Amino acid sequence: MNRVLIIGAGGVGRVVAHKCAQLPETFHSIMLASRTKAKCDQIAEELPRAIETARVDADNVSELAALMRSYKPDLVINVALPYQDLTIMDACLEVGVHYLDTANYEPKEVAKFEYSWQWAYQDKFEKAGLMALLGSGFDPGVTNVFTAYLARHQFDELEEIEIVDVNGGDHGKPFATNFNPEINIREVTASCRHWESGGFIETPPMSASKAFTCPEGVGTYTIYRLYHEELESLVKHIPSLKKAQFWMSFSENYLKHLEVLQNVGMTSIEPVDYKGTKIIPLQFLKAVLPEPASLGPDTKGETCIGVIGRGRKEGKSRDAYIYNICSHEAAYEETNSQGVSYTTGVPAMVGAKMMLEGTWSGKGVYNMEQFDPDPFLDDLARYGLPWKLTISD
Repeated sequence: MNRVLIIGAGGVGRVVAHKCAQLPETFHSIMLASRTKAKCDQIAEELPRAIETARVDADNVSELAALMRSYKPDLVINVALPYQDLTIMDACLEVGVHYLDTANYEPKEVAKFEYSWQWAYQDKFEKAGLMALLGSGFDPGVTNVFTAYLARHQFDELEEIEIVDVNGGDHGKPFATNFNPEINIREVTASCRHWESGGFIETPPMSASKAFTCPEGVGTYTIYRLYHEELESLVKHIPSLKKAQFWMSFSENYLKHLEVLQNVGMTSIEPVDYKGTKIIPLQFLKAVLPEPASLGPDTKGETCIGVIGRGRKEGKSRDAYIYNICSHEAAYEETNSQGVSYTTGVPAMVGAKMMLEGTWSGKGVYNMEQFDPDPFLDDLARYGLPWKLTISD
């Protein structure tokens, strides 16, 4: 019997629970756990079949291990905060459970995004006979698999990629983030890095921008260059890449609010003293901003996320674009979550399916592009995120 423990009951956790519950032939038993059990219970009431729920502190290895020993999962799907990746991995090692997440670890006290901490677990997971699959969301996740698909099927040598993430949705709020505000703001305010000529080049955050026209009438948007963790693993595992960049769209309204918040110190992660209590401004900001999971009913429009590849095929230059378009309204109708959560939650379910069915297997710590992309992409389209490919020779 395949038993799955989902940790995290935000927007992504809701989608993962919905999608896993839709596949009883693969996910035989499901438990949803978070720090707030009431959130898990609310999600459980929405599902087409019964699941178990529990309270757990994902910062506490002992609590996590105790829950795993009690429930006996075959796989943990971690959709909690990136700060909690290592404690959950430690608990999986202690109990002997396979592991999957959607975003790489980052320490609370430093806005730093890299895989070094999790890659350091390679020997531990290998010796334990366990598999850890990192970054099974959309970006990272599907973008890694898209890149692997291009490298395998569309190019003899894939030389350059541009990952482009456009959210054409509108939630109607003056300022809100589509996923955890603390993570979102740390991500977009961090220094940018892109891969070129054999190394990472650092530039100020969002200092490079350009217009991008999405296919299928989604629209034209200004996209800004950011650092994103999949660049680190892709240039490691696909050594033919000579240049790799990540771009994301932001509205002028979002950028205006963000600039003001930065100027007044509200995006800082350094503790400040307020009436004798140490508080972190960014965490306070998170507390007063709309909860991302609450944006679903009001968010309209579409996301368009994909990978542009450039290189050579049979001696000729070639460009390829592989992408998905996701409707916020359709995502909410199916799972009570907006499209950003949906595009992360569906790949998490598909990655878990790959592991539980033995389609992807191994001992150690893996990134998505290290496996055969074809079965993953087949299931991605089958279970809610169809993709398209265009070629220009």
